[in-house]
Amino acid sequence: MSKRIRTVFIEGLELMSSVGVYEHERRDRQPVIVSMALDVVDSYEGGSDKLNEVYDYDIAITAIREIVAAEHYNLIETLAERLAERVLGDARVERVKIRIEKPAVLTACRSLGIEIVRTRGDFQVSP
Repeated sequence: MSKRIRTVFIEGLELMSSVGVYEHERRDRQPVIVSMALDVVDSYEGGSDKLNEVYDYDIAITAIREIVAAEHYNLIETLAERLAERVLGDARVERVKIRIEKPAVLTACRSLGIEIVRTRGDFQVSP
């Protein structure tokens, strides 16, 4: 069986978060929107139709929810790095692109935020 790459994505998961450097951001939770695209390598060829043979996007959704809720983050960059490290801990995930938006920061724009791309080699993860 040859390895295949597929992209598993989560687009626009909105959660309440404690993130930011200003006093009001430390005091009041605010919405963040997390999107993630994971390049997953596996040998699934489409025959079994069984969930346990593919990367289940619920794994990434659970990671996002847990990490966002875990603590206060001064920077969304820190939050993004923690998310990347967590999902790359799964041996099937080779690369992840994470976008985090803060939609309630400025009324003059829809959203502000960052994007990062990380690969398995960027972190010390077990195979």
